[in-house]
Amino acid sequence: MTYYVAFDLGLAGLLIAIAASTICARAAFVSLVLFMIYGLLLAIVWVRLSAVDVALTETAIGGGVTGMLLLGAAARLRATKASAAEAGLSFRLAAGALCLLVSVALGVVVFSLPDVPPTLAPIAKENLALSGLGNPVAGVLFVYRALDTLLEKVVLLLALVGVWSLAQDQAWGGIPGFRVYAQPNSILVFLAQVLPPIGIMVGIYMFWAGANHPGGAFQGGTVLAAMWLLVMMARLRDVPAINALWVRQLLVVGPGAFLAIGLLGFVFADSFLAYPPDHAKPLIIIAEATLTLSIGVTLALLVAGPPERMPQQ
Repeated sequence: MTYYVAFDLGLAGLLIAIAASTICARAAFVSLVLFMIYGLLLAIVWVRLSAVDVALTETAIGGGVTGMLLLGAAARLRATKASAAEAGLSFRLAAGALCLLVSVALGVVVFSLPDVPPTLAPIAKENLALSGLGNPVAGVLFVYRALDTLLEKVVLLLALVGVWSLAQDQAWGGIPGFRVYAQPNSILVFLAQVLPPIGIMVGIYMFWAGANHPGGAFQGGTVLAAMWLLVMMARLRDVPAINALWVRQLLVVGPGAFLAIGLLGFVFADSFLAYPPDHAKPLIIIAEATLTLSIGVTLALLVAGPPERMPQQ
């Protein structure tokens, strides 16, 4: 047995153990921490599968933003009666049986796949040079699946509007409560003063490198969101009101620019979201730059939650 096989087997066993512990944990906080650990371990699995772009997204979303969203939800539930309610044994057994059924079904599907599955990858790779991109993942997202990529960003924005709609009528347009850390400590404040300059540079690099290497708008935007959240958690900057003009402009600048570039395709390339061969890469870079800003602001405000008070209060 080689070291790689031993590592993969150990990683698989650890993933199963963490997943089972996440389901069986009785305390919400313990379960959430285990879930975030599971996301980070899963990122290592994607690296072993040579899917670095997916690994970066899993680290940022699965182990980062999603964990923060769940921690925020748990913090809000502590003050409600819902937090005192516990699922009974029958409910837990039913949930476990459902998870087992889904796992078996996925296993059957995976082992039923042909040895050489049909793929369009060679054809896509042959035409990738026309986009000027060296990263095949970015090429697929912005050339072959550009409409899906645009709609994903719109759905993210609609999700934020859905979160805002949970606010009471008198608080609409106000400031999110963001009660994940009510009283930041000195260590958190120190990290919020040291890490953001580094994190911002990392986020910009991930966006810029995404044209030719693993990375892109989503990964870079997530890093920027994490840095902004860190500053807000440390109370170095207040959470902005959702009716602030600059907030709403940053939210829509990415999807708006991408849509405008898509409409220009009718004029210069005879179809929606098509790029002129001589200007494909600059247009894609502009779309990714604006999307990075919009994704960062959207994810941070998703974690911050619905508005709870008006600015003058």
